[in-house]
Amino acid sequence: MEADVTTREQVSAPCPIGRAVGLLGERWTLLILRNANLGTTRFDAFRSELGIADNILSNRLARMVDAGLLTRVPYCDGGRPRHEYRLTAAGADVLPVLHALAAWGQAHTEPGEPSAPMQVIHRACDHATAPSDVCDHCGEPIRREDELWLRPWRSAEPFPLALPVPRIGT
Repeated sequence: MEADVTTREQVSAPCPIGRAVGLLGERWTLLILRNANLGTTRFDAFRSELGIADNILSNRLARMVDAGLLTRVPYCDGGRPRHEYRLTAAGADVLPVLHALAAWGQAHTEPGEPSAPMQVIHRACDHATAPSDVCDHCGEPIRREDELWLRPWRSAEPFPLALPVPRIGT
């Protein structure tokens, strides 16, 4: 219960870093957002990809929906109503934080087994680039839909980023 009070206090703190940490700093939250940015939407997929317990995943997803990072979208699975968790604009805006964490992790940590580093690929020219608004190789702007992530330890194929769901009423 104490952690919930501290988190609520951090999320409403005057310091924007404190508010961000209060929202994003819980264990698993950034990994869930990483996977949501790569297109994961269903509870079972989050659970199997992350190896997270059901109760913890359910709790984190609910908090992320309440915070506006994800939205719940109904679907039917074998006649049974269920929900997907789709990325919102706020969840998509965490992308620079994920880029920064990837760069920091590459520079300051070692994987358990040797592997090639994660790369951002510009879809338009098919070259690796530093995460930014402009491609290092061709100089063209990189929009979200132009960015692919290559995580060689997961797949030899790069993955496109998920697009956030449109805001209702805009």
